[in-house]
Amino acid sequence: MAGPFWRSRWVAWRNALLSSPGFQRWAAEFPLTRPVAHRQADKVFDLVAGFVYAQVLSACIAVRLFDHLAAGPQSTAALATATDIHSGSLKVLLAAAASIGLVERLGPDGYVLGPLGAALRGNAGLGEMIAHHRHFYEDLADPVALLRSGGGAGALAAYWPYARAADPDSASPAAVSPYSALMAASQPMIAVDVLHAYPLGRHRRVMDVGGGEGAFLLAVAGQAPSLEVVLFDLPAVAARAVERFTAAGLGARATTASGDFLKDELPQGADAITLIRVLHDHDDAGVRAILASVRRALPKGGVIVVAEPMSRAPRADPMADAYFGLYLFAMGRGRVRQPAEYKQYLAEAGFRRPRSLPARNPMLVQVVTAQA
Repeated sequence: MAGPFWRSRWVAWRNALLSSPGFQRWAAEFPLTRPVAHRQADKVFDLVAGFVYAQVLSACIAVRLFDHLAAGPQSTAALATATDIHSGSLKVLLAAAASIGLVERLGPDGYVLGPLGAALRGNAGLGEMIAHHRHFYEDLADPVALLRSGGGAGALAAYWPYARAADPDSASPAAVSPYSALMAASQPMIAVDVLHAYPLGRHRRVMDVGGGEGAFLLAVAGQAPSLEVVLFDLPAVAARAVERFTAAGLGARATTASGDFLKDELPQGADAITLIRVLHDHDDAGVRAILASVRRALPKGGVIVVAEPMSRAPRADPMADAYFGLYLFAMGRGRVRQPAEYKQYLAEAGFRRPRSLPARNPMLVQVVTAQA
């Protein structure tokens, strides 16, 4: 009890000091504390302006500003024509984008891609994610109302057609199209990190459960030319994967199976099963049901690979706990979990030796594996 007691006393004293206008003025003027005070002030005002920064980014994506600048330096007039925005208004956007590193000024009236803009343009999937944030922002327009509603009744939930559907396997192709296209666009950037952490070429047959249009399995098949791949998803989604596999010329080495993984048995025959950004969309009971189903489908010695955003708690993790935490809440189901929680669920389902693998971008995806 001593630890929490003294920590609470320390936090109370610290907060009283930091909230004192007199101390703030002194810290901003005293040479030794001035840099720290300025950094803290910048952090506070970044929080105040964060929504505006995000909207600047959304506007840049919507008018394809980064694509227009990819060919080289452009004048304001040329960009105004390309984006169909009056040059006076566009100058406001360009100044804002330059201030946060998305573009850079070049001469008195020229602009080029900034470091962050170039990085964003190099990842088409991230641009698609940003574009669809308009649904998320609509729900966050009144965050208190969202929290009081319990989530799952707004624009984001409507975008994910089976977030709360009573019978998700009956979803129509039109209903799953926006969701499937977004996941397909954003999956390649995740696939690179997953396959770096756990190359699947060592296996004979891999089944991706909840695999959408097959973007992850296309990456797997490209890494291992002799590997057989199987996709399992809802009927309307699996049908879209067939088209992708056919277009990629995978032939007989790529097959699909359809059903609802929360109630239907998974096909057997794979020696590795992947769950890529699937489990965090479900509650604890759903996670346990999915893992138990995967365990029944795998032979002894088979491997399960779980990959998705996970919390790095107790370390402060705004991407997981703020962004994904509120995103899943607005969607209406699921939550962000820590790797240790998935290891526990895997052990409960009968898996052996659950372990975390080093990830190149743990902010976006972490990987946990186990053996059947």
